[in-house]
Amino acid sequence: MLQTKGDSSELGRKGLTLTDILVTIVLAVVFGIIYKIWGPTYDLVKPFGLHAEQMIYGMWFMAGTFAFLVIRKPGVALLAEIAASTVSAFLGSEWGISTLIYGAVQGLGAELIFALFLYRKVNVWITSLAAIGSAAGSLILDFGYGYIDSLQTWSYALLIGLRLAGSIVLAGMVAYSLYKALELTGVTKSLRKATKEDMEALH
Repeated sequence: MLQTKGDSSELGRKGLTLTDILVTIVLAVVFGIIYKIWGPTYDLVKPFGLHAEQMIYGMWFMAGTFAFLVIRKPGVALLAEIAASTVSAFLGSEWGISTLIYGAVQGLGAELIFALFLYRKVNVWITSLAAIGSAAGSLILDFGYGYIDSLQTWSYALLIGLRLAGSIVLAGMVAYSLYKALELTGVTKSLRKATKEDMEALH
């Protein structure tokens, strides 16, 4: 059984249980399907120009942040993003094998942020920072693949700014709001005991 927040010193140390892994995979499958659907949506926004599509890029980071909010253990954000990208690739993602690489790096970006807080503290700000971590990982890969290295300075700055902003909104604020809504249903009680800090966060 997962520890309560009152036992937060143990929360980040305990390894993933089979239940944790299965729940993470189930969440990842759901997000993997969403990722696949999101691809055409992303392409539809591109014609608006000025990197408008970057405002919805953060959807591809939600598996990691949301799964961690539910499970709150080391490795969950990384596992969720890798699994979600695998599902997306299996369903025929237009980006092929690079989808898996992006998933791993984006998950690692979120994982590092949660690790900075020792996996013990959860709020919308930390979740948003984790979203920024995922966005940073995606930008590094974009540059490495040569997708954005030829942009002019102003265009590059705009792309980065919009991607970060969109990531904060979708993988940060929206993911956290969904988590709070799920907490209110009581579904997560079987996975993790509700704590005083959890209850205060819902108000």
